[in-house]
Amino acid sequence: MNALKYVLLLCCMWAVYASATVPPRDLTQRAGFEQKLGSQLPMTSLFVDASGRKASLGDWMAARPTLLMLGYFRCPNLCDVTEQGLAHAIAKSGLKPADGLSVLFVSIDPRDTPADARATQAKLAHMPADANAAAWHFLVGDAASIDALARAVGFHYFYDARLDQYAHPAGLVIATADGRVNQYLMGANYVPQSVRLAVVAASHHTLGSIVDQLVLLCCGYDPATGRYTVTITRIMQGLGIGFVALLLLMFALLRRRPGAAG
Repeated sequence: MNALKYVLLLCCMWAVYASATVPPRDLTQRAGFEQKLGSQLPMTSLFVDASGRKASLGDWMAARPTLLMLGYFRCPNLCDVTEQGLAHAIAKSGLKPADGLSVLFVSIDPRDTPADARATQAKLAHMPADANAAAWHFLVGDAASIDALARAVGFHYFYDARLDQYAHPAGLVIATADGRVNQYLMGANYVPQSVRLAVVAASHHTLGSIVDQLVLLCCGYDPATGRYTVTITRIMQGLGIGFVALLLLMFALLRRRPGAAG
């Protein structure tokens, strides 16, 4: 009797193993980001938002620095996490999506509809008010428009018919107002200060405070990691310039003292 139980257990285990989906061996080559800094986005490609309005990518960007995320609205895994990660980062960054910044989520699945986009937007309604998800644009498009945008930003993905899902990377593309890829932030969670600095840099310093400008002087963007890091060389240059300025100031003050030579 016990032997029969073991045989049945082994059969069940084999059935589970046989039915399990094994990821493709070349998954990392077929789904990932190829960073294309300076690449021009296809500004005339047409996309439809959650309300059914059709417009060009350039119109959706509205001549503003843009946070661009690609995924798909019926994604059962990664996209919800990245959307929420972006919402929390924006809320804590001090950025205002309705004022000087555009946020776009573009579906890579041509089967997605404006109704799917509305459902996703509704899910983000509970996000912090400072994220202002209501001002984001959730866009769908045809295969040609999607492919043109994905190629421009180096977004590699593929459809897995076995799972009826798309395999795709997680990350954020930061574009300038004229549609040039300026930076990437990789992963599903984003450091609020990194998002803020990326937008300030993409705005060519028309956004942000004097503190942001000073931080950018001391921090460098590393394309390999998609993060800002403190640049020692820049700090040393800054300290050197400050030291020279201090010496010049002291010299000028000494020259103005009563009895100073000359």
